[in-house]
Amino acid sequence: MPNKPRTVSPPDADRTPAARLTESPMHGIVGYQIAQAAIVTDHIFDTQVGRPGDLRKVEFTILALVQGNPGVTARQLARALAVTPPNIAVWLERLASRGHVERERSAQDARVQHIRCTPAGARLVTKAVQQVVQAEAEALHTLSAAERAMLVELLHKVALARRR
Repeated sequence: MPNKPRTVSPPDADRTPAARLTESPMHGIVGYQIAQAAIVTDHIFDTQVGRPGDLRKVEFTILALVQGNPGVTARQLARALAVTPPNIAVWLERLASRGHVERERSAQDARVQHIRCTPAGARLVTKAVQQVVQAEAEALHTLSAAERAMLVELLHKVALARRR
């Protein structure tokens, strides 16, 4: 009788978190690990901000960018989020109709609109940021503060690859 090859189970570090499937071929792929981590962070956002505040991630991102860059243009937002200007216009219209942002035509170029958060929009995004930061700290308690800071810095460096 021929010897049946023994299968060696991969270590826990090479298994998916939920289903415990082998991920060995993809373990070292940055995009795969980012996608797996996004499952956790998306759930945090959805439970803390998204569903309770009826706020989509893209809306949250736009509000946070507008709050941090008062007077930003729709074209700048579209470029920052890698979406088309018509798409950003739809999101801005939705945020404006809900009273979160206001638009003002440029005095130099009537085609350009400068966007600012309304007081209600600023309160909403400030509260949402606080909720996400707190919930991430709780969910990612296995990371030290230094590890979290390092992870954020490394992910930011990955995002900077868009400049090329």
